Amino acid sequence: MRVFFRRAGRRQRSVLGPTCYRSAAYHPLRPWQVRQRRFRSTPLGRRGLDPQEVGEFLDRVAGDLAAVYDALARSRRETDRVKDALRRWQSEQTRARQADPDQGPRR
Repeated sequence: MRVFFRRAGRRQRSVLGPTCYRSAAYHPLRPWQVRQRRFRSTPLGRRGLDPQEVGEFLDRVAGDLAAVYDALARSRRETDRVKDALRRWQSEQTRARQADPDQGPRR
């Protein structure tokens, strides 16, 4: 089973892209990892989970979510830029056709 996970890990691509400054050994959290995560109990005499371990995990989740939201924002900006360029091009084509009505549609 370990061999399967090692091979699967090698095939994973980073969702963070080439501009991420994390080491190559870092792999972003996957949803199944978050769902399956279990924390150790605190030492005897205390109740609950180890606060340091929980805090470290939450920091990692927050970092991965921040990276995803940044990538999503970049993607939306790029989509808006492409849509605006397409609208400008379509407007130019419409104006050119209206200025020269003898010219038929180009194909």
